[in-house]
Amino acid sequence: MKPILLALAAALSLSSTLAQAAPTPAARAEIAHLVGYLNASGCSFHRNGSWHEAGKAAQHLERKYEYLVKRDLIATSEDFIDRAASESSMTGKPYQVRCGSAAPVDSAAWLKAELAKYRAAQRASPSR
Repeated sequence: MKPILLALAAALSLSSTLAQAAPTPAARAEIAHLVGYLNASGCSFHRNGSWHEAGKAAQHLERKYEYLVKRDLIATSEDFIDRAASESSMTGKPYQVRCGSAAPVDSAAWLKAELAKYRAAQRASPSR
């Protein structure tokens, strides 16, 4: 086989292993919770060199989420945090969250902490 065909076959093989299943209902609920948590937080969200209010940041993350889901690049809540809510896909710079007068923290850590709280509450809920 010609080298170019081998490279193409390898690329196609790799792309199929990177594709993921769509998020489960549980993952979709967790992601919706995280976006809603950000939206209601009253915190500021830093991306691409400027601070944005929480509602605008939540809308931005929802758009990134929808884009990634259409391409089968998100299957879990962790995928959402890592691929949509941690850093700018344009600059690679980490997103940050600042609540009140507290020091800014990386959005990945902030969202992962909330995800852990949400999951603990779900496990503790008697209706589950």
